[in-house]
Amino acid sequence: MTQFTDLGLAAPILKALAGEGYTTPTPIQAKAVPAVLAGSDLLGIAQTGTGKTAAFALPILHRLAADRRSAPRKGCRVLVLAPTRELASQIAESFRTYGRHLRLSVTVVFGGVGHRPQIQALAGGVDILIATPGRLIDHMGARAVSLQETEVLVLDEADRMLDMGFVKPIRQIVSHLPARRQTLLFSATMPQEIAALAAAFLRDPVKVAVTPVASTVERVIQRVIHIESQKKRALLADLLSDPGMSRALVFTRTKRGADRVAKHLETAGIRVAAIHGNKSQRQRELALDDFRNAKIRVLVATDIAARGIDVDGVSHVVNYELPEVPEDYVHRIGRTARAGASGSAISLCDAAERSLLRDIERLTRQSIAAEDRRGDAGLAADAASGRERQGSPGAGRSGEQRWAPRPSDRNRPRTQGAGRDGRRPARRASA
Repeated sequence: MTQFTDLGLAAPILKALAGEGYTTPTPIQAKAVPAVLAGSDLLGIAQTGTGKTAAFALPILHRLAADRRSAPRKGCRVLVLAPTRELASQIAESFRTYGRHLRLSVTVVFGGVGHRPQIQALAGGVDILIATPGRLIDHMGARAVSLQETEVLVLDEADRMLDMGFVKPIRQIVSHLPARRQTLLFSATMPQEIAALAAAFLRDPVKVAVTPVASTVERVIQRVIHIESQKKRALLADLLSDPGMSRALVFTRTKRGADRVAKHLETAGIRVAAIHGNKSQRQRELALDDFRNAKIRVLVATDIAARGIDVDGVSHVVNYELPEVPEDYVHRIGRTARAGASGSAISLCDAAERSLLRDIERLTRQSIAAEDRRGDAGLAADAASGRERQGSPGAGRSGEQRWAPRPSDRNRPRTQGAGRDGRRPARRASA
């Protein structure tokens, strides 16, 4: 069996890995690290929880350690693009952990916080910059960052960035990068749009796939419960009465829905928090820390906010509402059964979501075990829940409000591209 010591990584990196208790690479790491060390472009197809961050972070750190040079002023040697601030923060923490003995600078840039501290951090140049596309374009427009000397580009969770309407911003960013660079693209799924991006950005890439396209995590026990929409809250509370659901991640489509589900569970005496785009960065970090440290038992999240959640020991993922993009189902249930553990995924499906269930089963090429609790007299109906499922006025598929320019936004770069089916509402590019 391959060990990290067999991959040719620098001694300081091996020391950091040993300090974390890591000796054996995951399949994606064993396949990707040698290719990246050889200087090849890479197309990696891997689900969340497979160790893909280390698959690109380790060889990049080795490259920087082997070729010591000052970072360009206002620039970076390595640029990693990620769809959300949570994922960007997780990636930065991984680089810092594995590179703790290398004295390399790592900076994170994302929206929702002030520009000035980020501008100051970028001024002298950084070795590794992890950014969300929208905020990076803001800094590019203000000439606070230059990408002309960037050596390595990483696009992480490219399928999610596509779903969020980041294709145009990504193309804009790439147009400012040197043609001579190494590019690594990672995605959990491989739709045609990702293949097109790979063809445009990668040169003779090595393709590494550790799971079939659109496959679901094998160790996740999946089931669907058919239920009336107005009884979903009661059913969720009933499910959580099982002490075996020790750490549960609950997905809703809308920010309002996440708050109301969390409030309902809190009223039922369950330790819970909600995380979504309307929460401040500090609130999101506190909720994640409480979930990670078992101070709360349930975290209710929207798909966008949950991107980048890397918490070991999630026993259950509950789809309170089925996602309208079937690939999101793969991403959601990948939050459990991480690092070799097992887990369970439970989906609550009402009559209006049957077509979404069929789409998921068609994509994953499997029939999910079903249970019927419609007409269950033991579950109290909530008259308001049916209305809430529609989202707020003007909301799109994910419940996000449609973007409308303010006077101060008139000259700001923004993305108004549609998603895969052309129905996704426009959103501001900063994640």
